[in-house]
Amino acid sequence: MTVSAALALSLCASPASAATIGGVIGWGKQDYAITVPPSNVLSGVSAVSAGSTTVLALQSGVVFAWGANNWSANVVPADAKSGVSQISSGWGHELALKNGKVIAWGNNWYGQTTLPASVSSGVIAISTSNMHSLALKQGGQVVSWGTRTDVPAAAQSGVTAISAGGDHNLVLKNGGVLAWGSNAYGQTTVPAGLSSGVTAISAGFNHSLALKDGRVYAWGQNNNQQTTVPDAALSDVAGIDAGFNHNLAFKTNGDIIAWGANFVGESTLDGVCGPVLAVSAGDNDSFGLKEDPGALC
Repeated sequence: MTVSAALALSLCASPASAATIGGVIGWGKQDYAITVPPSNVLSGVSAVSAGSTTVLALQSGVVFAWGANNWSANVVPADAKSGVSQISSGWGHELALKNGKVIAWGNNWYGQTTLPASVSSGVIAISTSNMHSLALKQGGQVVSWGTRTDVPAAAQSGVTAISAGGDHNLVLKNGGVLAWGSNAYGQTTVPAGLSSGVTAISAGFNHSLALKDGRVYAWGQNNNQQTTVPDAALSDVAGIDAGFNHNLAFKTNGDIIAWGANFVGESTLDGVCGPVLAVSAGDNDSFGLKEDPGALC
């Protein structure tokens, strides 16, 4: 549930920059053929975002969606079929960013797609989770809607990256991590040492990730070892994404790292290999953006 700080983001997914174009690969949950990307997203994709039951991909400004189609989450509105720059997939609800304006569709049980007037212009980043969403405005102001609408004073300016978790949020300001919301598992108790130098953040359901000097830091719920960072993620990491109860990262050489829950193979890399350009962790599924998705491991 993230986006890179370099892009001033941090979504329910780890979108790639415009310079990274590849095809989507998937593994883990097989329900609704969610981990079998459709043929039209096997090349030319610049971002992928995994939600609970729907996956989004961005190709030349056009949003593609596949998965369960609960609440018509796979029915991409006409507005999101051109000129889109960012995507974020949630719990049956979806977000896209186009010319500074947030577009939303799908599940609206908790107001996730009832957009505040303030996100109709000037938005530079989006992030959504189960029941709430975040937007980042020019000047660094965070806007929140859905089940969680509170934004602390410290996140009203100067923020450069955002990430919406289950019932908590992470933002990046002056290279330091700020967190608020539920702290039932310590997911908003930011570890010492993350007040500067952090380059990416990602909020999972009840846990949090940060990237500093190529090393992954994790805190919060650890019932599936999702905050037990493997040795491979302690150096040379280029990108991160926290899913529901598992995590993905990729190294500077494109190697994939996965850890945490592994109920249906979401953290199993047998037959899955890089080099990848981005990763996105969903509920019990995982995705990568690979330059040649058909290359054998």
